[in-house]
Amino acid sequence: MKHEAFVKGLTNILQKRGVIAKGEADSLAEAFKGSAKEYFDDFLLEEGLVDKDDLLPALAEYYQVPAFDTVGFFFDHSLLRMFPKNFLFNRAIIPMVRDENMLIMVASNPNDEELLEQVGNYVSYDIRFNVGIRQDIMDAVEEYYAQSLSGPVFEEDMSQTREAREGEIEEEKEVNELAQEIYDKDE
Repeated sequence: MKHEAFVKGLTNILQKRGVIAKGEADSLAEAFKGSAKEYFDDFLLEEGLVDKDDLLPALAEYYQVPAFDTVGFFFDHSLLRMFPKNFLFNRAIIPMVRDENMLIMVASNPNDEELLEQVGNYVSYDIRFNVGIRQDIMDAVEEYYAQSLSGPVFEEDMSQTREAREGEIEEEKEVNELAQEIYDKDE
C-alpha cells in the first residue's frame, strides 16, 4: 500500500481529533489505495474529505514539528535563490526564514531521511523544519519563480553550491528580520 505507515498514523490522529469518524479510517485508506493520487494528504484535500485547517495541525502532530501555512506568506527572495527551482518544487520544500545561522524551511515531509543532506548541498545553516501542505508549498515555489524575472534561474546543478552563492546571503536582511518577527509572534 502507498505510504502505509503515514496513512495509518495520520488517520489515527485525524480520528483522535474528531476530524473523521472511527469507522472511516479503513475506508479512507482503501479509497486512497485505489486512487491515482500519490500522496495521502493531497488525496484528503482534493477529495474534500478533510479541511486544510484540520490537516495542518494533524500533520504537525504526526511529524512532531510546527505547522506552517505557506498561503499568503511573503518568502524572502534571497533565500529562495539559494536553491534550484526543481529541487524546491520536486521535494515540496521552501525556505521560510533565516535567523543568524539557522534556516527554517517548510517541507511537506520533514521526516524524509535524505532531505537534510540534500538541503546541505546548497546551504551550511543549521536547518529546522516546519510542515506544510504539499500543494501550497509547490504553488509558492511556482509563484516565486514566475514573478522572479530579475533573479537567476538555477537548474538542478550541483555546481551552484553554497560557496558560489555566499554573496547573496546578506540580501534582503530587513525583510527576513520582519518575517522572523511575524513568525515569532505566531508561535
